[in-house]
Amino acid sequence: MADPTSTPSDSSTAYTNSIGRRSFIRAAGASTALGLFAGCSGDGGGGGENPDGGGGIAETVTIGHLAPLNNPLGVGSKRSAEMAVAEINDDGGIADQTVELVTKDTRASPSEARTVAGELVRQEEVDAIVGTFSSEVTQSIMDLVSEFNTPFLVTGSAAPSTVTEFVASDYERYKNTFRVGPVNSHFQAEVISQYAGHLSDRHGWNTFAVVADDAEWTTVFRNRLVDLLKEADLDVPMVNGLATDTTSFGSVLDDVDAAGADAMFRFFAHINGGPMAARWAQGEYEFGIEGVHVASMLPAYYQLTEGAAAYETTTQSGAAGVTDITSKTVPFTEAYMEAYGDADDPPSKPMYMGFVTYDAIHVFKNAAERAGTVDQENNLDTIVDALLQTDFTGVAGQIQFYGADETYAHDLREERDGDGVITNYPLTQWREDGSLECVYPEGLQTAEHAAPPWMG
Repeated sequence: MADPTSTPSDSSTAYTNSIGRRSFIRAAGASTALGLFAGCSGDGGGGGENPDGGGGIAETVTIGHLAPLNNPLGVGSKRSAEMAVAEINDDGGIADQTVELVTKDTRASPSEARTVAGELVRQEEVDAIVGTFSSEVTQSIMDLVSEFNTPFLVTGSAAPSTVTEFVASDYERYKNTFRVGPVNSHFQAEVISQYAGHLSDRHGWNTFAVVADDAEWTTVFRNRLVDLLKEADLDVPMVNGLATDTTSFGSVLDDVDAAGADAMFRFFAHINGGPMAARWAQGEYEFGIEGVHVASMLPAYYQLTEGAAAYETTTQSGAAGVTDITSKTVPFTEAYMEAYGDADDPPSKPMYMGFVTYDAIHVFKNAAERAGTVDQENNLDTIVDALLQTDFTGVAGQIQFYGADETYAHDLREERDGDGVITNYPLTQWREDGSLECVYPEGLQTAEHAAPPWMG
């Protein structure tokens, strides 16, 4: 089944015009040029306070949004946030009050994130904050945001330490923080191990190399994933962490080949693997490229790699909108494309952070209305309790949170099918015709996984 939401518009964007397809797949500084992947105290905010101090819903509810706007993923998140707010206002707002959105650019920098988060809580007096892409950025603002009791709904980063070392370890201080998605990398590792079993059954692939960003979010892949693969009697002859500014991949590919791997699981959020895909396809290396690659989620990625992306897979929340994760997934994707598919700047689809940000704003709306307040200064516990009761059907899946006393306090719960397979972190695969298919899990498949033809 071809991707029903396919669009060529991203290939003619300012990003493509400024660096070109050949620059994307060959230039040493391609990832920097794209701005893609550099990856995974006060008296409280007054914006949510009633004029009479009653602590109910204010006349205007202000939501702050943080994202790296030099990154298409951040742009997709901003647009998705705008769509959510517009829909909520069209439907009467939050408890009949108008919602305003204030977006700030983190520039993918922890120090810049602290600056702009400070502007949101001090000057804008926001009632909630959604967003943040990298775990380093997320964790850099948690102290500041907690000082203002501002509900913080994380929509991009995935390190388990955000909840285990902050929320669960010092609950009273960090109880304002929730992770709406994607599933944390502890569960991502389990997804990949389950997917490895699927590849073994389908292709007879039993040997896997692990190559990852040398970053916080990938620690679990270089440890827990390896253990899970070995427990499943799968071989892991190579585990390699790459500097996040890596731009040369010849030796990496040669090492994977020499290790006899049937597939390489690569985990890149900071690294742009486009040049690696090009070299892999040109050299017809005898292994698949699987795993997580944020650059590969860019709708224009196939064009930017001149087709070298064919047969590469990546996980992504929302599955790029090519399958019905819920009844809302495809309609949201189509609405986004209708609004932004012809925009000058990418992305032409929401990308994973866009799906999650859209859901997060609706989650906050529902919780605020259940709580009857957005006054975090006086009623944070009431808001937190309402968030903990969340059971929301979003565009990326069903959203529920782990409880306060659980290991992953306030984290997104993974969804599982009857066989225990995690279903809310699907994998997509680029195909030779430039379409995108969902290849895993089986219940969401639009096509079976295809091995590169040169592998026989």
